[in-house]
Amino acid sequence: MRRVFLLLFLLIVATAVWVPSLHLWFRPSDVREMVPALAARQRGRVSQVGGPEHAMLRQLNPEWDLMARTFSALAFANLALREPERKAEHLAVVDALVSRTLEDERRGQEFFLLPYGHGRPFKDPAGRSLFIDGELALMLAARQWVEPREDWALLLRERVDLIVGQLERSPILAAESYPDQGWTFCNTMALAALRISDALDGRDHSSLRARWVESAREHLVDARTGLLVAEFTYQGRTLDGPEGSTLWLAAHMLQLVDADFALEQYERARRELVGELWGFAWAGEWPEASPKAVSDVDSGPTIPLVNVNAGSSGLAFVAAGAFEDTALMEGLLTSLNFAAFPVADETGLRFAAGNSLSDAVLLYSLTQGPLWRQVQFARKMEAAR
Repeated sequence: MRRVFLLLFLLIVATAVWVPSLHLWFRPSDVREMVPALAARQRGRVSQVGGPEHAMLRQLNPEWDLMARTFSALAFANLALREPERKAEHLAVVDALVSRTLEDERRGQEFFLLPYGHGRPFKDPAGRSLFIDGELALMLAARQWVEPREDWALLLRERVDLIVGQLERSPILAAESYPDQGWTFCNTMALAALRISDALDGRDHSSLRARWVESAREHLVDARTGLLVAEFTYQGRTLDGPEGSTLWLAAHMLQLVDADFALEQYERARRELVGELWGFAWAGEWPEASPKAVSDVDSGPTIPLVNVNAGSSGLAFVAAGAFEDTALMEGLLTSLNFAAFPVADETGLRFAAGNSLSDAVLLYSLTQGPLWRQVQFARKMEAAR
């Protein structure tokens, strides 16, 4: 019995030492080393649009197809700004993504929408999805910022005009992604596209952006948490409360719209949703004060007890990078290396537990900065003049 108790005691001591040190095996040594391998894999995926991996992503969710293109385009636009000696190479990827997306959109906006949105009338008379218009506008704006293409300047301007019309006609200045269903995710992305477009062509939609924030504070902020809700009707009735998979991206996009509001949302979301222990970090989808019982296709499943949600944790990378939260970024990367099974081969780097969208989000998270900083600097220069 003495030997058994000794062995149990030693096992407990070993566990107490080993478990808190587990993160050291998975903590990334140099984040910059991941970028070329992730970029190589995404570059290969762009050339295989229409192939088996792309078809599998569309089968899971056609929205993810468009989102993967958007995050990849933003990532390679940032790489083009960061590595001017390889600008042509990186812009070729962006051009391929934008061209293919414009081509696919000609089949009808339903190509990128889930089936439940087909055949139902939008409340807005234009009958368009801000999800698609906003993401395409942001891809075009990012590309034009790096190096303008004359043939796409008018396309961006026309897309921005469509977005402005949708927002202005809405009772709460927030447009629909599906019939009678608006998403904060899409609205903030569209507003960021407007900001970049204004810096490119000299137009000024600052009043609309300011009024959107004012309306959002009134209609789209959850009273219990102070966080933006995820989904709402055309009239502004909340359908889904605050969700991490929306909040992290929205806070980042709002940096180009209202920096103070963006930081406020990030800090609130960090307090409400982030978990950290022994060098690992993760994010939940819903705040405790505003829970939701059922997961959906965007949020994905939540691991109970520890409240780990894949959708929220994935988008938390974007916000951690955007707000230069190095502690959270390191913890998230450590958790990713531990739980998502990185696979490095001749095609580059991918994570077996994810898909092309999650890899595109990660690549953007690790490359973001140049585009946003340049646009923000341009705004300061305008104000100085």
